[in-house]
Amino acid sequence: MRIGVDGNEANVANRVGSNVYAYEMLREMNQQEPETHFTVYLKKPPLYDLPKPSETWSYRVLTPGFAWTRWRLPLDLYFHSKKPTVFFTPGHYAPKFCPVPLAISIMDLSFLHFPNLFRKNDLYKLTNWTKSSILKAKHIFSISEFTKNDIIKNYQIPEERITVTYPGYDRDRFNERTGGAEVIRVRKKYRIEGDYCIYVGTLQPRKNLRRLIRAIGTLENKSLKIVIVGKTGWMYSQIITEGRRRGIENRIIFTGFASDEDLPSLIKGARALVLISLYEGFGIPIVEAMAVGTPVVISNASSLPEIAGDLGIKVDPKSVKSIARGITEALQLNELMRKEMFVKNQKQLEKFRWEKAAAQTLEVLHEIAV
Repeated sequence: MRIGVDGNEANVANRVGSNVYAYEMLREMNQQEPETHFTVYLKKPPLYDLPKPSETWSYRVLTPGFAWTRWRLPLDLYFHSKKPTVFFTPGHYAPKFCPVPLAISIMDLSFLHFPNLFRKNDLYKLTNWTKSSILKAKHIFSISEFTKNDIIKNYQIPEERITVTYPGYDRDRFNERTGGAEVIRVRKKYRIEGDYCIYVGTLQPRKNLRRLIRAIGTLENKSLKIVIVGKTGWMYSQIITEGRRRGIENRIIFTGFASDEDLPSLIKGARALVLISLYEGFGIPIVEAMAVGTPVVISNASSLPEIAGDLGIKVDPKSVKSIARGITEALQLNELMRKEMFVKNQKQLEKFRWEKAAAQTLEVLHEIAV
């Protein structure tokens, strides 16, 4: 058995979203099946924190990187002497041609529902390459039941060809011990004074940040700040300037990407984490907030209610009034209520383990390789 994996999503610095998913899947696969032969295909040499090469774990760097999944990777899969038995792409873009059984992971189909929120070139690739990958895959992994149902509806894929593998979270960093002096440290580092809510994620239109900023401006609490953590994505300029247009720019703190060291305490110190996206395939920040005991305000759309269960404060993402109401409700939770919520969170959090997601994935890869 030789498993080939496209490792490019994992081979980046400052990982977010799909990068974290790909990285954790590689790490867990390496730990769970040390005797299975893995070949990880890359455009560039592996970063230092990826699993170390061994007799059963190797990296194959293919250059040039241009049109890599369209022709460079397929050529190698067809003509290199050591072909994998099965190939796994932890993302939407599978090799255009593949001589062995193929499995892929789909994060979400937001581009089908909100095409106007994507750049033209990105939308073309997402629409066309995702479709071709889904149709040629022998099996598909989705990161939520919501995404699974969306795939079935839009591509008429039989349910038995899709497996839900919930992402996990870092239990060593996000837990009941998070906080204390570290909260004080990150407050000083990012110059955060007083109470704040927090958003974590890439700055892009479907994250609904402009409505979030407007909602903050309508609150009776005129001192509450919103800390926005994440890299700039696409079409983000209006998000950056929204606070100035509303006259509340002094209450908005853009931190940019936050390190693994800082993020847990930033979330812990917040009165609430607010994720009111128009569409999400999963939403790891929700799980991380639940793990440290920070209340979550979420949109009542897509996968977010599924992830938070009964424990999130749900709002209409298209209503500024509803968003403001949800934030106000979170602010009214006292310390005892927050502790009770934390205890209730633990059962829901058991669903989200990287080792479980990797084990499910490996089981399917062995099945389809037959």
